[in-house]
Amino acid sequence: MSIWSAGRYEAVAHRIAPISAQLVATVDRLRPLDGALVVDLACGTGNAALAAAAAGAQVTGVDLTPELLAIAADKPGGDAVHWVAADASTTGLPDAGFDAALSNMGIIFVEPVSQVAEIARLLRPGGFLGFSTWVRDTHNPFYNPIIDVLGTPPAMPYSPDQWGEPDIVTTRLADDFDEIFIENGRHAWEFGSVADAVVFVTDESPMHVDLFTRSDEDTCVRLTEAFTAAFERYATADGISFEASYAVVAARRR
Repeated sequence: MSIWSAGRYEAVAHRIAPISAQLVATVDRLRPLDGALVVDLACGTGNAALAAAAAGAQVTGVDLTPELLAIAADKPGGDAVHWVAADASTTGLPDAGFDAALSNMGIIFVEPVSQVAEIARLLRPGGFLGFSTWVRDTHNPFYNPIIDVLGTPPAMPYSPDQWGEPDIVTTRLADDFDEIFIENGRHAWEFGSVADAVVFVTDESPMHVDLFTRSDEDTCVRLTEAFTAAFERYATADGISFEASYAVVAARRR
């Protein structure tokens, strides 16, 4: 079972849908999607794939988690997309089979060397890659409470928000891509109350739900208290509101 089947990923996908729309619009400006062959990698419940299909593309959506693909296929327009259950870095799809590759907060979680190689293999010369990524913030109420409770994690060979660092993006893509484009933005996270925000991390966000599932009872209590305190910093009369940094990256296949 994939980590992404934990919780309720669609709750995350719904909240980051505006970034998905920006991503698709960006690629559409660089390479019009009407009539294009497009692959959406680590597509989740399909927001980018469905947006590209609505723009006239012939779309293949790839995700490791069949449960998410089933949700995507059941959405309006879902029957216009070819959904494939596969790892985004080993899709099994044809060489040079696509004019554009998309990913909304998806491929950033995949080992980067193999992922870039697979995208380069899938794209035709002159095709475009477009993806979104989180950018590391000093204060992140989705992440800082984990560090406060569990401590700094051991160094890892890669992390999702490394894709938000321009030098790393350029280095990873330089062998196969040029015309690298990075557009930064701020994404608003809004909840009706502190309690709603806590439910998001304890019951909905897959990565957080997986963490709670793997933690003992005492650690779960401390994590919940830490998340509550972090969200309370952003409480207003209307609920909870804070922003997170992100970037949309695009590049042309050589």
